[in-house]
Amino acid sequence: MEINKNNIVSYLFKAEYSKMVSVLAKSFGIEYIEIAEDIVSETFLTALNSWPYKGEPENPTAWLYTVAKNKLKNHLTRNNTFKQIVSGQLVDENQFDESRIDFSDKNISDSQLQMLFALCHTSISMEAQVCLALRILCGFGLNEIADAFLTNKETIHKRLQRAKEKLYSQKIAIEIPCDREISERLNTVLQTIYLLFSEGYYSESNNSIVRKGLCVEALNLAYLLLDNPQTNNHATNALLSLMCFQASRLEARQSKEGNIVLYDDQDRSLWDSEFIEKGFYYLKQASKWEITSAYYVEASIAYWHTVNNDNSDKWKSILKLYDVLLSVNHSPIVALNRIWAFSKVYGNATAIEEAEKLNLDTNHFYLVLLAELYKQINTGKSNTYLARALHLCKTDTEKEMIQKKILVDEKNDRIVSD
Repeated sequence: MEINKNNIVSYLFKAEYSKMVSVLAKSFGIEYIEIAEDIVSETFLTALNSWPYKGEPENPTAWLYTVAKNKLKNHLTRNNTFKQIVSGQLVDENQFDESRIDFSDKNISDSQLQMLFALCHTSISMEAQVCLALRILCGFGLNEIADAFLTNKETIHKRLQRAKEKLYSQKIAIEIPCDREISERLNTVLQTIYLLFSEGYYSESNNSIVRKGLCVEALNLAYLLLDNPQTNNHATNALLSLMCFQASRLEARQSKEGNIVLYDDQDRSLWDSEFIEKGFYYLKQASKWEITSAYYVEASIAYWHTVNNDNSDKWKSILKLYDVLLSVNHSPIVALNRIWAFSKVYGNATAIEEAEKLNLDTNHFYLVLLAELYKQINTGKSNTYLARALHLCKTDTEKEMIQKKILVDEKNDRIVSD
């Protein structure tokens, strides 16, 4: 059977794009990011046009690295010639030193990590940081990023350009920050990684409620941090633990039809035991530091969610952890998740009283939660809350899930009345 060369190039693009862009840009500075992107894209286009006819090289990755080096050299030569003709200025002929383009494994991982810190600079918004990470460190196209942010590629292109110009104007170095800055900057990097993971774990894309590719890329970036002694700390281990526990349920969170499957309805046989083991390992690693971060508390909650429901301590432990988390992160999502744990400990009727104190009537997650709590108490009220949630939610997948709940509840009402 003939090998599909396009698939090989596509696979290598996902595996090597970030590495090549990071190494090329690091070699010459932040202002070379776009040039590096163009050169790497041209390299893969050359492979796509060449390999199906001339055959795949013996070492495809080395071939890509060599071609990229040559293309960068040609670019610098052309640029030098242009400057000489237009302005009479001759750039140093030794500007291109091939030894500066180091594609060794260590330099690749160092370059990617340093690029991550550069892109997650506090001078640009968190949203822009995620866009840059998706584009430069994950190799996502404009359409893919636009889909993740529920917008169009023109908007994403402008957002990327503004962010890059900000980095260029401030001459942000592609490097690990100094010791006195690394703690604050690492916190920003971790926030960006978790936001990227969250975009995949619960996507608002109309195409899919779960986008596994985003979760995988976030995990890969976290592993980069762990590989470096300067960034292997409590918070990094805690965040990786949290993401591993959550990733363990990805297969069970979405039905074959593409609908979200809530926790109580998930098929536990689909949970990934390897990810659960990794989550527990990194949770233990994080506990070696005498501090406790919000990521550690969230990871502990995620751990308890992997425990069987017949464990009498499960929901009491989860509720206590949510109380701790709420004291340091008083967000609506944390408050809503706490109510669900509260209902498991004290019952739905008491949980409804607790939930109504939140008064989040414009949040469709809140309305769906109230609908679930009222489900066994007052089906009519449950359906009323579902109808209001249906009006507020944004995506087709969510609307379909809520509509099915309304139909099921109405059907159960008819059965009871008959």
